[in-house]
This record gives sequence, C-alpha cells and structure tokens, in this order.
Amino acid sequence: MSASIPSVAVEYDMPDAQAGGVCSTQYAWAKVPPELSHAERDALKARIRTLLQEKNAVMVSHYYVHPDLQDLAEETGGIVSDSLEMARFGRDHPAQTLVVSGVRFMGETAQILSPEKTILMPDLDATCSLDLGCPADEFSAFCDQHPDRTVVVYANTSAAVKARADWVVTSSCALDIVRALKDKGHKILWAPDRHLGDYIQRETGADMLLWQGNCIVHDEFKAVELELLKAQYPQAKVLVHPESPAAVIALADAVGSTSAILKAAQELDAPLFIVATDKGMMHKLRTLNPGKTFIEAPTAGDSATCKSCAHCPWMAMNGLAGVAQVLENLGQAGASNSQAIAVDSAIIDRARLPIDRMLAFTAAIKAGQQPGSLVPHFGAA
Repeated sequence: MSASIPSVAVEYDMPDAQAGGVCSTQYAWAKVPPELSHAERDALKARIRTLLQEKNAVMVSHYYVHPDLQDLAEETGGIVSDSLEMARFGRDHPAQTLVVSGVRFMGETAQILSPEKTILMPDLDATCSLDLGCPADEFSAFCDQHPDRTVVVYANTSAAVKARADWVVTSSCALDIVRALKDKGHKILWAPDRHLGDYIQRETGADMLLWQGNCIVHDEFKAVELELLKAQYPQAKVLVHPESPAAVIALADAVGSTSAILKAAQELDAPLFIVATDKGMMHKLRTLNPGKTFIEAPTAGDSATCKSCAHCPWMAMNGLAGVAQVLENLGQAGASNSQAIAVDSAIIDRARLPIDRMLAFTAAIKAGQQPGSLVPHFGAA
C-alpha cells in the first residue's frame, strides 16, 4: 500500500467562496431557529399534524435533531432513529411525501430509495462534515487507483460518492458487513471517517485503506478530559460513538451506533452515564431511562473555542417552523419546491445498488442468516 492516503482539508468556518458560505459552521449556527414559547410550539405542532394528513406525508427524524422534531415524528406515526432505520422506514412507508429532519445525505438516501416520493427537508443547507470532506471526483479518482479493493462507504456521504461504492454501511451494521467481506477475502477501501474506519479495522482485522475524513462533533471528544471526568464520577459508565478518536473509544464501557448506545443505556446496570456523541441524543436517552442520569463527554474547547461543542450545527438548523413551511409550500400554485431533494436519476440507479445490499444484509441478519452466506462473490449480495 504505497499510495498516499488522501486527506481533504475542509475549513468549515471559512469555506470556499464558490460554496457561498453555506457549509460553514458559522453560517449553520446563524441559521439555528430560536427557541419557541410554549404557545408557539403548540401552534406549530398542531399545524404540522394537520398538514401531514392533508399532504399524505410522514416525518422521519434523526436522534440528533431538536426534541420537538423527535417527539412530533413519533406522535404522528413517523420515526426517530439512526440513519439505517430512517432509510428503511422511508422506503417502506406508504406516504408519498417524507419530511426528513436531519442532514442532507439523509434526504438524498431517502430519495435514492424512494425516487417516486417527494423528499422534503426543513433546510437543504444542513450538511455534514464527513460529506464535505469526501468530494466525489477526488474520491472516485482514489478508487480508480485501487481497483483490487472493495469500496465501502459510510452513509454520511453524498449520493455521488455512494454511486461509486460497492457497499454502503451505517455505524450500526459496518462491523458485520466488513467482517463478512474480510472473511470472503476482500480488501477494503473505506471512506470517509478515519476514526470509524480505524475502529472497524481493529475490530475485524480487515485489510483497509482509509480515507482521512472526520466528524466535527466526535473528533472533538478528548481522552484526557474524559479520564478526568471518569475520575470525578467513578460509578459512571461511558458510552461512545465509534466516530470518536481511538483514545476516547479505549475508555468506553460500550461502543456503538446511536441505536447501540440507546440499548446499552437501557441494559447496563448503572445510575450514571457519560455519553460521547452528539448532545441531541440526550433527549431520547433521558426519555427512555427516567431513573438514570446522562452527562455529556467533554470536547476540545468551550463555547467560542470549539467548532461543535458536542452538537452538530447542521443538525441544529432543523426546526418546527421549517417543517411547517415546507409542508405548506408543497403543491401550492406558484410556490417554489426549493426544499425538495433532487438527485440525478443516473446517480439514483447506481447509488441504490450498494444501499440495497446493506438493507438486504441487515434484514437477513435479523432473520437469522449467517453473514458469510450474504457475500458469496463480489457484487452478489
């Protein structure tokens, strides 16, 4: 492996002028909706409930968005979940319109799996540092340099990057899929998160070439500060998302996706947990575990000196007012459908293949099939 491993520098606070500034964290924080009064919140929720029925729409929300969007999704027959179950739910739900509260790659994935549906997002500028740090053209060129490797990409990527992949994975299924590929003799080209890739490599022993991207939220968790917090609360269990640095993962009592973190919090016998993932996760953790206490793992810096302070600025751009607005504009004469996701049909056709492989694999695992039988040959799963 003599080829250099790519590291794409993306300055999230001062992006390329061609991007119009829309990807910067400063831009994102400036667009975070203000907190609503109880009366405003109740009025918007009531309006959205009516609109969802009128427009044959359903809400699909990620664990990291505002609690209001999580609660309303569940109250109206939608879902709050990780990106894997968001994708599966949106594909299988009969509604013709999906309102995806999260970041852009989630909306694109929904469009890829349901091209016949309208996919709306409260703010299409809500992006992801992993997506930004893995430009499709540069990534495709890197793949071309390593034709002997099976290309496995994280769901936190653009539709164009997914279209270049053999497999798409989420943090909840990546270990199983890479382990199955490794057992069949595959060498892996992985993108974009270097921390998650390194974790998978250590856990599976797979031959992996890693793209050097990172999540600005999880990359800021620091082991030294976490050790100090553990010393302060020796009875606490530590829950860590694998997008975190290896030194942070090494301190964990449980490592896994958002769904795995929820499961661990419910099953581990402890009154107190330190959580190293986006603080948006705290709402569901506390709701499902009313007798337990959850505190945020420390990040590098505080307030103005950290990029995320444990909350994704692009996730924070989602709000009730945005959901109401996109639903109100849907189908209105003369109204722009500017908040609808649009993915080129040629990209949809190619990107759907690796996503379908992932969904078929995870469904088969749930049904009790052995992982090795799901990847008998390259591209056969």
